[in-house]
Amino acid sequence: MSSGLVDAPPSEPSAPPRRRRRWLRWVIAVTVTVVLLVAGVAVGVLAKLNGNVKHIDVTDDDLGATRPPKVAGTAMNVLVVGSDQRDGKNAKYGRHIAGERTDTIMLVHVSSKRDGAMVVSFPRDSLVQLPACRATGALPGQRPHLGMINESFNSGGIACTWKTIESLTHIRIDHFVKVDFTGFKSMVNAVGGVEVCLPEPVNDKKALLHLPAGRQTLNGEQALGYVRARYSMGDGSDIGRIQRQQMFIASMVKKAMSGETLTDPAKLLGILDAGTKAVTTDRGLTFGVMKDLATSLQGLDAGHIRFITTPWHYSLTQPGRVEWVQPQAGRLFQIVAKDESVQGVKGGQAKVGRTKIQIELRNGTWRSGLGTQVAAFLEQRGYHISKIGDSARKPQPKTTVLYGPNGETRVPTLTDDLLSAVTRKVEGAQTNRLVLVIGDDWKGLKPLRADDTEALKGFDATHDTCAT
Repeated sequence: MSSGLVDAPPSEPSAPPRRRRRWLRWVIAVTVTVVLLVAGVAVGVLAKLNGNVKHIDVTDDDLGATRPPKVAGTAMNVLVVGSDQRDGKNAKYGRHIAGERTDTIMLVHVSSKRDGAMVVSFPRDSLVQLPACRATGALPGQRPHLGMINESFNSGGIACTWKTIESLTHIRIDHFVKVDFTGFKSMVNAVGGVEVCLPEPVNDKKALLHLPAGRQTLNGEQALGYVRARYSMGDGSDIGRIQRQQMFIASMVKKAMSGETLTDPAKLLGILDAGTKAVTTDRGLTFGVMKDLATSLQGLDAGHIRFITTPWHYSLTQPGRVEWVQPQAGRLFQIVAKDESVQGVKGGQAKVGRTKIQIELRNGTWRSGLGTQVAAFLEQRGYHISKIGDSARKPQPKTTVLYGPNGETRVPTLTDDLLSAVTRKVEGAQTNRLVLVIGDDWKGLKPLRADDTEALKGFDATHDTCAT
């Protein structure tokens, strides 16, 4: 689907691969957890599904004596990890590697009033201070050191990951859910497919994915390819893929909570059956707990489920790694730990939020790789990069934001982040996307203000991917 803002020549090379296979674990982990926690009308069938769920013990000795305090009230925090175990039914998703690892770590927070939920993602490449974890079974344990956040799962399993997240965020975790990805396709099919919106046609041989542009509903097999695809979509980066996965999950949650799903017992049972077969939990997360939580969430609207990524930037000392941006990350963790409302975060209300804006980048200079570099800067602010390419003519003297009538309200958000840019309206363009043509006068982005907390708002489960 052409943007109507002049087609760009073939894209410049994508950013070098930073990490592998975050795709599927991320999508399934969030989807299964949210569906299990918010599908309140399914209370009557949860007991029947009890035999599907597997359990792992996590003890006080595993988590240590100095844990964050439990917030007053009945708020619940559920740690979600995605398993990358490649044996048995999982063997076809990649070459066999002994053991188990995780590329997905996130936290689902359900408010004490049961009037909202947040899904907070922790980028797997986050460079953080890891705590000591004791050895258990065949796992060696973990010594305190600076390392990648997902090391904890490899060293001490789910208990060590639980302890790591608590030590980093000062959020008290109540339960965990570990997700296997073999049930992903059946879950998508059980919900009746998931709607996505593609700005361009996709032909990805590696992902076995061939889709036209535009709004469409994907079945399980197509959805698997969609969340796996990387280089054929967006800017080719892991961060770009995570953003796409977030929108996919939001669309799936919206579908799962829709009237057509909740009023169809057979469909709802199919979703829960596929979901429960894919999870392992702590023994405290019993079906009684799930039932009580589901009952209390029956009136929750999909618009009150928000998806947020921990504020981040690429490390200047260790290329390819991610560091958390402060004080924004600390403020996000405080909101969760104290069961505050993310809706109360100030800043950015008068403009369209960055997470709702897709940008096509065109390098109008002879500086190789500048488009990929600018894409990384914009992604750190929360923008979605739909495509990177070159301008039809070079050099372009001025950095320019091109927009159609439907994208006009998005322009102030982007231009307020740029040090220098001119704008030009293109009549007849049928897309909300903005096109940023990087000119020879490119000066970069304005420094992020310490009080800029717009990223903490994220986006909700009613987000329409075709509207960005």
